[in-house]
Order: sequence, then C-alpha cells, then structure tokens
Amino acid sequence: MKTHALQGLEEITGWFTGYVRSYKNVRESDRRNVVLKEEHTFRVCEEILELGGELGLTSSALRLAAAAALLHDVGRFEQYARYKTFADEKSEDHARLSVETLRRHDVLRGFSDPDKTLIFRAIECHNRASLPPGEKEPALFFIKLLRDADKLDIWRVVTDYYRLKNGARNSAVELDLPDTPGFSEEVRADLVNERIVDIAHVRNLNDFKLLQIGWIFDINFPPTFRRVRERRYLETIRGVLPETDGIGAIFDGAMRRLLRECGLPA
Repeated sequence: MKTHALQGLEEITGWFTGYVRSYKNVRESDRRNVVLKEEHTFRVCEEILELGGELGLTSSALRLAAAAALLHDVGRFEQYARYKTFADEKSEDHARLSVETLRRHDVLRGFSDPDKTLIFRAIECHNRASLPPGEKEPALFFIKLLRDADKLDIWRVVTDYYRLKNGARNSAVELDLPDTPGFSEEVRADLVNERIVDIAHVRNLNDFKLLQIGWIFDINFPPTFRRVRERRYLETIRGVLPETDGIGAIFDGAMRRLLRECGLPA
C-alpha cells in the first residue's frame, strides 16, 4: 500500500486492520483467503485514488472515494467465516453485510451525515449486477468509480490466478464452480447483446471466465478502459478458455468495445 494513499483516514484504516486481524486466527487455507480479500481491499484503494486523480477529483472527494474503497468488502470476512465461500448466492449479499457491520461498529462517526449516506450507498451498490436505475448524483458517480476500481483489481486477482495456479485450485476464487466442458447459451446471449452476465446463468468455470470478460460492458470511465487494455486482462482470460467459435465471437465483441472506448479502430 502506498504510504500516502489513505492520508486523513487513519482512524478507519486502523479499525479495518484490527477488524481483519480478528479473522486471521484460523487454519492456513482459510487465512490465505482472508489475506486475499485484505490485500484486494488496499489495492482497490490505490486504484480508486489513481482513477480519481486522473478524473480531477478534489481532495475531499478523493477522501470519500478512498473510504468507500477501504470499507467496501468488510462484509467478506464475516461471510467467509460463516459460510466458507465468497459466493453471495450461496451465502448472503456481502455488500449488505458490509453496511451492517459498519453501522454496528459506527465506523463512519467522523463523517457528516451526507457523506455517510454517500459512502454507504456506494458500498451497497458496488456488487450489483448493474447500476441502480434512477440513481442521482453525486452518489451515482461514486458508485461508478468504486465499481470500476473493484473490477480492475478483481481482474488482476483472477488473471494472476489463471497464470500461476499450475493445476492447484482455490474454491474461494472459483466460487466453488465445477470445471466442466462447454458454456451456457444464456451466458453467450448476454454477452452477444453486450449485457452483463446474469450470475444465475453461470454454471461452470467457463461461464465464470466469460462473465469476467463481460465486465467490459460495465466499465464507466476512460482511465479504466485504458488500464484494462494496457494490462491485457481480456486477452489473459481468453487464453484460459477453450478454442471454440462461440467463445471467439464473444471475445471479439468485448475487444471491439474496449478498443472503441480507448479511441482505437475496432
């Protein structure tokens, strides 16, 4: 974590670190998954501050964005302790659990009521299938920013995992999905129509990887698109999918969207 990244948020950073520590006295395989989410959290803070800086946010707006990033996955730790999974559909909504935890511990007591409302709203919506309809500014902006920063690091986590797993599997990363052949027609239809994949349509690991490619249809800001292209996230995921015409066409559509948003010929 960059030393300057959370300046002005020392109190809640200290609370977060202590809170996560309380979940680490477990067997090593479970501890690794706790640390996975802790490290993800701090990287999302870095991503959101860098994106916000490029977008010209004021220091006070950056502070709100960083607070939302720092706290967005607090519910993950209790979720994993209770259910041994990060799959919301097999346990409970981790964003809602995050907000409940923050309210119970009064973590945002140093913020004004309007700022608390904004941070809670960004956290509540960061994992939804799509942006909440009718949402008003400034909450909508911060929801979009957190969703972009979160996806950037989840892409980093999964692509590193796909590159390095060497046959070893982590059910927490793979959401306990079976590694079976083929992919769902419903997933294909979602992506061909440039829609976010409905998690209810995801039946195996191929579907899950296609869902991750499809996140490109849910990105909001030019700096995010540039990072996706520079880091070659989509290409890496394509490299661990089967060589079939159906998947190739899905990937080509996602790349056209990425290149178009980067101002390049598709």
